[in-house]
Order: sequence, then structure tokens, then C-alpha cells
Amino acid sequence: MSFSLPDFRRKWSCRGYMSAGAAMVTVALGLVLVPAERAEARKHPAPLDIFGLGTPRPRAAARAARIPLPRPRPAEAPKATDEAPPEAEGKPSADQPAADKPGEAAPPQKQASACRLALTEDIAIAPSIPDIRGPGACGGEDLVRLEAIVLPDKRKVTVKPAAILRCTMASALADWLRRDIVPLAASLGSPISDLDNFDSFECRGRNRVAGAMLSEHGKANAIDIRAIKLANGQSIGLTDRTTSREVRERVLHSVCARFSTVLGPGSDWYHEDHIHLDLAQRRNDYRICQWNVWDPLPQVAPLLPAERPQEAPPREVAAKPEAKEGADDGGAETPPAPADKPAADGSKTRSHQSATKKRR
Repeated sequence: MSFSLPDFRRKWSCRGYMSAGAAMVTVALGLVLVPAERAEARKHPAPLDIFGLGTPRPRAAARAARIPLPRPRPAEAPKATDEAPPEAEGKPSADQPAADKPGEAAPPQKQASACRLALTEDIAIAPSIPDIRGPGACGGEDLVRLEAIVLPDKRKVTVKPAAILRCTMASALADWLRRDIVPLAASLGSPISDLDNFDSFECRGRNRVAGAMLSEHGKANAIDIRAIKLANGQSIGLTDRTTSREVRERVLHSVCARFSTVLGPGSDWYHEDHIHLDLAQRRNDYRICQWNVWDPLPQVAPLLPAERPQEAPPREVAAKPEAKEGADDGGAETPPAPADKPAADGSKTRSHQSATKKRR
């Protein structure tokens, strides 16, 4: 059987038209079918589903979620009104996380230092304070607020105002006062009552100079003292030149034996009115003790002349050198020239007596 090229093209064109027509009929049937018939048609695959418009696959049926019910309350359980709060039983409450949960463990408590354990209330009233983290290297750890020092006889020496110091510095200050200053005050006839604190912790450079090296005051490792006051009202000024030199020298020797730095009068003009004490650590345990104990100030001369003693002879009859020389020569005493006698040049001469009176 022979056919030409035009017949072949006509035959394939007819097949294409027939396929397109079948697809259009399928779409039309899908739109016209009623819901009941559409549901029935879903059971069978659609013929000639060229464009993928067939019936979708049925979904798996969703399972109902099973919610567990709480267990029944036991008969021996206490009533709700009799239940103790979680805090009373030592159990964490709802708003307070449990300490045994991972990631929510309570921070461990800081262990007390040996100095803190030794500085008891029998030595000083010095409660601990949190660590200070200031700018740069200011601040420190193991800090206390030294409020008073307890003497061996249970008397309290108040630190005015209270000093913020490291525990080691506060302990050294308490030992110095209890062991060295108590005997000194006893020799003066009165116990100690107050300690004049001029400066303790302060985040600053040395001598308050901008840009200077950090002072030991900035590390809470220094204190400035001006005076020690006694119970009878007497004040021992450590830089007061009216205070006994012996007393000031005893204080000088005691502080230089206990502290690594002592600065006072003579070191620089910043410490002319107080004494600086600290426990700075240096190489080879090097110490600095610069405090000149000046001599007492000389007594000021009185502004008025001293009163003339009663047993002194009158000035009018006091012997004159000229009269004594004339008496030795056997000559007659020359009477004094009158005060108003004119001189050869016309001026008046003053008497020797009046000149002597004005010369005093």
C-alpha cells in the first residue's frame, strides 16, 4: 500500500485533533459531574489524563492525640490547705529554679581567707564588703569596713570615719594600735578613744596627680592618720610640733617597724599635716620610712616689755659714768647742763638723762 507525504501529514493531524478533543471532553465531564458522581469517579483512574488533572490520592486518616490523665490522688495524701510551702520543706518554688538543674546551679560561696578568719570581733569591728572592681586596677579583694578596734580590755577605739581597707591592712592597723599605742596612751594617763582617719580607699593616682601611678589608696591598701584622741579629751597630733617630741618619736619607731611605707613631714609637701601608712609589696622587701620629727617651735617673744622690778633703783638717781669718773679724780661734780640751754649755733642741747630714757 502506497501513500504520499500529504496523506501521511493528514493522518497524523487527525490523530492530534482526536487526542485534544478527548482531553477537552474529559475536562468538561469533570466540571459537569455532580458531587455524588464525582466521588464515584475518584475510585477509578481518569482515562486520557494527559495534563495531570486526575483525581488526587486519598490522604491517610489523622489519628486522635491521646492526652494522659493525671493519676488519682492517694487517700493518705494531706489536704491542700495543710500543705507546706516549698520553701519550708527546702524545695525550690516555681519561680525559684532548682540548684540541681544543669545550667542553673547556684554560684559557689567564696571561701573566707585566713586573715578574715583571724580578724574576729574580739580584735576589730570590721564587716566584710563585696570586692571592688574600679577603673584600671582600682579596688581589690577581701575588703572590710573597719569601724572600730577592740582593745585587750574590751574598750573600742572608733575609727572616724570608718575606713575601707584590705583585710591584711586592717589587721596590721589593729595590731599596731593594740600593741604599741595602748602603752603609749597609758604613759600619758588616759586610754585611747578615737582614731582620726584622714583618708583610706580612694581610686586615684599618687598625691592626686593626674596621670600619676596608681596610689596604694586606690588598692585599699593605705590609710592616712592625723591624730590619736584620748578619753580625757587630749589629742596626740602626729605632725603637731607642740606635741612632745618623745611621744612623736615613739610613734615613728612603731609605725616604721610594722608598715612598708611611712610618709610624713619632710618626705614631700603633700604629707606635712598627716602620716601615710601602707603595706606596698616591693622587691627584696624594700621599706620606706620618711618622717622627720621636727623640734618644738620656739617660744614667741612677748610684744610688751617686762615690768620693772620693785627693788630696782629709780632711774633719776642712777649713777652715771661721768659722775663716777669725777669722784675718782677728787674733782667736784659738774652739774648737768639745763635742757633748754642754747648752744653756740643757736640750737638747744638735750640732756643726757632724757637721751638715756628715750634710748631704751
